[in-house]
Amino acid sequence: MSSIQTSSRPIPTNAQPTTADSIEPLPARATRDVPTMAGRWLPLVVWSGLCFIWGSTWLAIKMGLRDLPPITFAGVRFVIASLLLFAIILVRRVRFPTTLEDWRLLAWTGFLNITVNYALVFWGEQYLASGLAALLNATIPLFGLPLAHRYIATERLTTSKVAGVLLGLVGVGIVCSAELGGNGAHAFWASLAIIVASLAGAQGSVLVKARGGHFDPALLAGVQMATGCLPLMAGGILLEGNPAGYQWTMRAIIALAYLAVVGSVVAFLAYYWLIRHTEVTRVLLIPLVTPLVAVLLGVGMLGETIGWGTAAGGSAILVGVTLVMFGGSSLRIPRWAFLGVRR
Repeated sequence: MSSIQTSSRPIPTNAQPTTADSIEPLPARATRDVPTMAGRWLPLVVWSGLCFIWGSTWLAIKMGLRDLPPITFAGVRFVIASLLLFAIILVRRVRFPTTLEDWRLLAWTGFLNITVNYALVFWGEQYLASGLAALLNATIPLFGLPLAHRYIATERLTTSKVAGVLLGLVGVGIVCSAELGGNGAHAFWASLAIIVASLAGAQGSVLVKARGGHFDPALLAGVQMATGCLPLMAGGILLEGNPAGYQWTMRAIIALAYLAVVGSVVAFLAYYWLIRHTEVTRVLLIPLVTPLVAVLLGVGMLGETIGWGTAAGGSAILVGVTLVMFGGSSLRIPRWAFLGVRR
């Protein structure tokens, strides 16, 4: 209870009254272990902020697409984000990889996680509501489970996880059927594009978990973004023209800055802080909350509507993701399960 030392010997009658200076201070370790109000509430604040940020990035993408073409929009976002991350890397003096195998892994996962993933997501969201796009992207854990079973010995399949994958795929089928019937071919192909993007993101994330655990987080994200943004920029200029001719409205600039700085760099650093300072179960809930935030923001700020297909299929997807994350006899922290919430 207290670090004040006591003695069983009688106190001399001429002893001086105890003063504050005579009390032995708490050891430094004990002082650090005393919980503070900020220490108790900060992880919850960061968790809530991440849910909002990653849910709101879908709204920012939708807003930016009103003025900017999708491929170059995505490419410029990651040019800015990678430059900021490289500045952090240099300040922290993080060492770069020295083997060709490491560089190949970073380049390939950067192509999957950044180039393929975000090219399809930004293109697809032109024809879909932002909330629906977020729900479809929540399928990343469904694809990540069988891939992790193949590449990672500790990530084994269980009955409940398989049931979650099947239920999530049923939800995807419901959503795609509703889009094909109600919003036309563009919405159907856009839905498929985001599902393929989820598959690419799951593949890249599982490979990083299996073979890239030795990378510094800032280095991992920075190099992936830098290598992944190059094909995006090249493809954007080839297919969409010179960026100097785009409509660089204030709305587009704000959306781009928000996605690059807040949605990429700030959220990334906050995420890695969070997994070190809070329970894993809280972190695993983020991809379940993110689509709900995206749907609410889309309805409230863009006037998007939620049809029966989105409601029924989206519910099946989220229940399936819950089974994948929490199914099994033991609770582990599959990083691939919540990497996909970043947009």
